[in-house]
Parts: sequence; C-alpha cells; structure tokens
Amino acid sequence: MQKSTIIVDVYLDDQKVPEKLLWKATDSSASEPEKAKAMLMALWDGAEKTAMRIDLWTKDMMVDEMADFYYQVLMTMADTYERATHQKELVTDLKEFAAQFYQKFRNIQLKENESGVK
Repeated sequence: MQKSTIIVDVYLDDQKVPEKLLWKATDSSASEPEKAKAMLMALWDGAEKTAMRIDLWTKDMMVDEMADFYYQVLMTMADTYERATHQKELVTDLKEFAAQFYQKFRNIQLKENESGVK
C-alpha cells in the first residue's frame, strides 16, 4: 500500500488567530510549501456517522475572497457528489444554490459600496 502525506502548518498570532497557512503534499512536485489564505477540511467518521471538520482562514482573508472560496468549494462539492453518486438532480440543485449564493453576495457588496457601508 502506498502512503501519501499532506502537511498543513498553521502560524498563529498571540491571540491564536491564523496569520499564515502553508501546506505541502508528499506527492507534489513543488519544492516549497504552498501558501493559502483559507482551508476547509472534512473527514467522515464512518463508525460515528459524523463529519469532523477544520475550517481556518487567515486574518488577511478578504470578504470577497471568502465568497469566491465558498462558491468554488460548493461547485467542487457538487462535482465530487456527482462522481460519487450520479444523482444529477441533486448536483444541479447544489450548483444552483452556489450560483444564487454568489449572486446574492455580489448584490450585497454592490449595495454596501453604493451606501458606503462596510
């Protein structure tokens, strides 16, 4: 059995807020760790039938970046679900939700920009 390892280094400030995220995979061709501003990791515990998760973002992650990140993650989750289950109707629903989420975010940002609210 082949083994692959993914290492995530989280650098924290004095209040334990992530300042920097670096990751590296043993199967990667990259010679140096890659930078990231956010990460979501979910693991399925088959015995307990629960999802365990880690979600981190650095303090320099901008709100618009977070919206982009979530949109892309939702779309990727839909693609993964389709490959695993072939349930196209549910996949379509998830992708439509992702698109609505992102459009709603853009509309909120536009209103805030017009009114000068942050």
